[in-house]
Amino acid sequence: MMPSDPEETRDEEETGEGAENGPAAEETVSPEALDAEREKAEEYLARWQRAQADFINYKRRTEAERQEFNSFASANFARAVLPVLDDLERALDHVPPEHADSDWVQGVRLVERKFKTVLEGQGVKPVLALGMEFDPNYHEALRQEEGEEGIVIGEIQKGYMLNDKLLRPAKVVVGKGKEADTKEAEENG
Repeated sequence: MMPSDPEETRDEEETGEGAENGPAAEETVSPEALDAEREKAEEYLARWQRAQADFINYKRRTEAERQEFNSFASANFARAVLPVLDDLERALDHVPPEHADSDWVQGVRLVERKFKTVLEGQGVKPVLALGMEFDPNYHEALRQEEGEEGIVIGEIQKGYMLNDKLLRPAKVVVGKGKEADTKEAEENG
């Protein structure tokens, strides 16, 4: 079957109508070329996935750095104002009994409570010390005295935590056990 007109053959080739009929119009792709294109596509996908993972890691790292900076700034501020709170508490502890009910002392006590409330709002909380077992992670022993062994029997300076991190250890007096041994001896004797 020969085409009757050479122009009809050209029209069929341009429109692609005759492509299904003849093997000459079919494009052949070698398996090697197909494999190479697949490898290239897989490499591009892997690069894109790595870039996406790198970006996610970058976002996490910058967020962590920002939080660390804010925490550091809060810790520095708290460390700077804690001595002021210590002085205020010391002053209130030494108010003469005859002035304890005066308006100005009550006003200063109110300021102290507000100060503590503001610090607690920022995550600053006191370390529990008195009557607790001595813990070198939270307490700094300044001396030992007669008392229950290993128990904090006196607090010289309060310690503070900022969220879950130690801001300042409590300076404490720890019992050395002599009094407890004396009591046991009296009970047995």
